[in-house]
Amino acid sequence: MMVRIYTGHDGQTHFEDLPLPAEQNHNIALQAGANLVFRSFPADYFSNWHTAPRRQYIFILEGQMEIGIGNGTARRFGPGDVVLADDLTGQGHTTRSLGVPRVSATVPVAV
Repeated sequence: MMVRIYTGHDGQTHFEDLPLPAEQNHNIALQAGANLVFRSFPADYFSNWHTAPRRQYIFILEGQMEIGIGNGTARRFGPGDVVLADDLTGQGHTTRSLGVPRVSATVPVAV
């Protein structure tokens, strides 16, 4: 699954399901000097309302995370899921681990 979180015209974060490229190559423009960053989060991790620090792909490698948005909707993501964090303004979203430690990798992408 690949899901984009973005800021709508209402200043709120929204979810958008994106198709995964199935039978073709798909090139993404990385930011100059971009690094692949691996992060580990404890099982009880919670981050209150925040926006994405930059446009970036988040690849869930282990564990599960839940992203909550302003209208009360929350979606869960696990190993193999990809989130395009693109809500750079507005209220933002919450993020939490779901009972087990979580490992993810992030890659910044060009705006």
